[in-house]
Amino acid sequence: MKKILFPTDFSKTANNAFIYALKMAKFIEAELIVLHVYELPIVSYEGYSSYISEVYETIELSKFENFKDYIPELRKIAEENQLEEVKMSHVMEEGDLILTIKKLVKTEKISLIIMGTKGASGLKEVFVGTNAGALIKKVPITTLIVPAKAKFEPIKTIGFTTRFRSKDRTALKQVLDFAKMMDAKVKCLYVKTFDSEVKESSINKWRDDFKKEPVKFFVIPNEDVKQTIFDFMTSQNIDMMAMLTYKRHFLEGLFDQSLTKKLSYHSEIPLFALHEK
Repeated sequence: MKKILFPTDFSKTANNAFIYALKMAKFIEAELIVLHVYELPIVSYEGYSSYISEVYETIELSKFENFKDYIPELRKIAEENQLEEVKMSHVMEEGDLILTIKKLVKTEKISLIIMGTKGASGLKEVFVGTNAGALIKKVPITTLIVPAKAKFEPIKTIGFTTRFRSKDRTALKQVLDFAKMMDAKVKCLYVKTFDSEVKESSINKWRDDFKKEPVKFFVIPNEDVKQTIFDFMTSQNIDMMAMLTYKRHFLEGLFDQSLTKKLSYHSEIPLFALHEK
């Protein structure tokens, strides 16, 4: 059985992503592993090591009790959404979030990580910092970032940007594998600028190589790459946007202040982050 890892901090944003993760797990027949990681505070109290030990024990007990109390709430959310049959397990650990996730990815053979973030501003944070940003950068596994406004619907169309490089070809194959599980199609976009070095023969070669796959290629000449991507997402009814992590710095620019108003639609679209292979 495939396994999905779902890190949570018990927030409303995380709960929304939890429903998304449950529905995804049901759709692809996967087990959902719910993870909560906490860090103990630094306590300095010179000469009283036994006191510090008692403080840590109290904090750990409190964290455990909170986690134990939260599990029935998650079960209730699953039942309210008719998803109680999804196989689910729970892990609580003290330590660093990223290191803990890396360990679980290896020991549990995780196939996918799903994590929530806060809408348009959260999508910006994915690329400039925070746990989601660190996760995408440091954990070499496909990660699905779910904005706070995103509601799970059957994924019909996945968007993917390319510059027709070999690393893009490998990533596209990954996206296609996922699309087939979801019974979805892929729309692959190349924004052709004035100084583009991609030859028409290369584009035609890709079209020929993938002609039996559920993918359609779009080549749009335009100097405004960001706006073209936004327009493409809207006009082509993209349900999920896939990207390679090497494009992280480029994508930071998509979420600058001047474009905030244009993100109302896109802040509901999950981001499917892939690592280079």
